[in-house]
Amino acid sequence: MGTSNEKIINAVVVGDVMLDSWLHGSAKRLAQEAPVPVMSLESTENAPGGAANTAANLVALGARVHLIGVAGDDEPGEELRQALRLLGVETDLLTVPGRRTSHKRRLVTEGQLIARFDDEDQAPLPEEAERELLRRVAAVAPAADVVVACDYGGGVFTPAVRGALAGLPLLVVDAHAVAPWRECRPNAVLPNYAEVVRLLDEEDGEPDRLGFLMARSDRVLELTGADMVVTTLDGEGTLLHRAGMPPYRTYAQPAPQHMATGAGDTYTAAFALWLAGGATPEEAAQAGQAAAAVVVRRPGTAVCTRHELLRALRRREGALQTPERLAELLDEHRRGGEKVVFTNGCFDVLHRGHVTYLEQAGQLGDVLVVAVNSDAGVARLKGAGRPVNSCEDRMSVLAALHGVDYVVEFDEDTPERLIRMIRPELYVKGGDYTPEMLPETPLVRALGGEVRVLDYLPDRSTTAIIGRMRSLPENA
Repeated sequence: MGTSNEKIINAVVVGDVMLDSWLHGSAKRLAQEAPVPVMSLESTENAPGGAANTAANLVALGARVHLIGVAGDDEPGEELRQALRLLGVETDLLTVPGRRTSHKRRLVTEGQLIARFDDEDQAPLPEEAERELLRRVAAVAPAADVVVACDYGGGVFTPAVRGALAGLPLLVVDAHAVAPWRECRPNAVLPNYAEVVRLLDEEDGEPDRLGFLMARSDRVLELTGADMVVTTLDGEGTLLHRAGMPPYRTYAQPAPQHMATGAGDTYTAAFALWLAGGATPEEAAQAGQAAAAVVVRRPGTAVCTRHELLRALRRREGALQTPERLAELLDEHRRGGEKVVFTNGCFDVLHRGHVTYLEQAGQLGDVLVVAVNSDAGVARLKGAGRPVNSCEDRMSVLAALHGVDYVVEFDEDTPERLIRMIRPELYVKGGDYTPEMLPETPLVRALGGEVRVLDYLPDRSTTAIIGRMRSLPENA
């Protein structure tokens, strides 16, 4: 899996930047002059949008990013610069006096988007500004591991600027209109479905969008001049087109349209970064889809971190693993510099104490592995009548917890065999004792690991819960 973990990827983002503002408030009445809600503004959240959001996502995913774009000498431009600085983006925005910074404001009440109003300037760049932009591109783009061009029709990409990006080792283009990029021969372009229909200059009368695109895969590649084309289908996922190969599909998790703001920028960032890290195009498409799935669960314009993306990709592998396969997967994670946290227990009746303890354990590293005693093992430890829930059920519930990455079963009285196979950097247990009291501590330390004991929440006990349940009247 190419994840750019072996080295830090140097990425250059060139394109149309904007400021996204989310205005939150309450609306408890209608206006007298029209049947529209009257909103009382309570808070405003500003976030980088467009090419700036792509750059912010690349930083969150672990890349070193240089952002080149154009902004005005106005308040939204300054707000955008400040937001980018806070996110760690190396910002190289050319200020054009008198030009308006693109600014999208969204009114939200009770989680519902009720209006959006835009302020943007799509006038062509003045010649002097174009020359300066070309100078800045020439200074950094040739040495980058990947260059991402975000062309949303904001006036940045004149023919000369597009030409300056032609012939780069890895050029990924996210454009509303991909036809003008054909002469640049980009490595990849990422149009949405409507943009592809316009490119094909055909009537969109197909009820089956996937079938429509798959039948025209070769034509799409020809018209874009790209090595690969990713056509995005919103809630239906994406299709990756490559010459001589059938289209490769990824699947999306459907989300409300207003929750998808910026998800395309996130997809582009992860896709480009994974390509630059040596992934196959198919792996890059899966990374992009997984990253987009992270941000569509969040309100506003959001980013996906490297840790969140790697966890989302692990979910695709499956949380329930055999010891042998788990050892192989953890070796891959270690090669990526990730720290493995290991814990074990019966987890017969999962309660708040367990959940809190597992959340704390997961925050101590990058990958959390939970080993579960088999049914026979629980019976030996706890006596007749236990477990209440089968091992299959207990493992499935644990795997559903957000912070748990892998769940594995063991039949022995102690997890020492698993510890030898997994070699965790950190072994965690919950309870009222010291590491020296744990029989596993010498082995963990001999393998170079650390042992830590976390406190359970008081008055939380599986045995006590089962006792209370069994003491209830049968008809309760």
